[in-house]
Amino acid sequence: MMVTMADPGAQAPLPLTERRRLQTQLEIAHCAAELFAARGASAVTAEDIANAAGISLRTFYRYFRTKEEAVAPMLAGGVRDWIHDLARGPRDLPAAEALERSARRALSRTDRAGVDSLRLTHQLFRAIPGDPGLESVWFRIVNDTEEALVGVLRDLMGPDADPLDVRLMAVAGNTAMRIAIQNWADSDAASGNDGTPAEIVARCIRTLTAGLRPPQG
Repeated sequence: MMVTMADPGAQAPLPLTERRRLQTQLEIAHCAAELFAARGASAVTAEDIANAAGISLRTFYRYFRTKEEAVAPMLAGGVRDWIHDLARGPRDLPAAEALERSARRALSRTDRAGVDSLRLTHQLFRAIPGDPGLESVWFRIVNDTEEALVGVLRDLMGPDADPLDVRLMAVAGNTAMRIAIQNWADSDAASGNDGTPAEIVARCIRTLTAGLRPPQG
């Protein structure tokens, strides 16, 4: 199954059956992420994930083609929440500042669901490097994220913005988020101001968008 980013501006309520389907996918994704983080992807089978999720193997394959794709709803959901937050933000901020604020919020959630998601993401990203299946899923999400960011940033930067600047801003934001999460996962500094993912992503965005910010003075 191919999991792609939804339209950031689409807010129409989903039918009940669709909401249930997405919730089931997310529950399976969390089970898969827990197993991959604990054992490594190579030691986990689709049947292991199905058992952990309390479903049959046949049901698992109705939702996902491979065991690695099972984590896509969790990863894509976090990205989608970030982009929706960016799209709903104030229109009077420079795009780079709006991008930084939304990225900080995405990586510093304090609600239970957000804390659990960040914990799982932190653990899962230690299992992704070197695993072709998980890397393929993540790279696809990264690509979809860039395209979604272009759409939102085009609106934030206005009709007169150079399309190249819009694209570069999207690349900067996407790269900053990817680097921040991977850097955080690679380190043991899960606490402390300089080691939090929110602080890392802010530093990355400031560095990567420096040439795209309006000159001061």
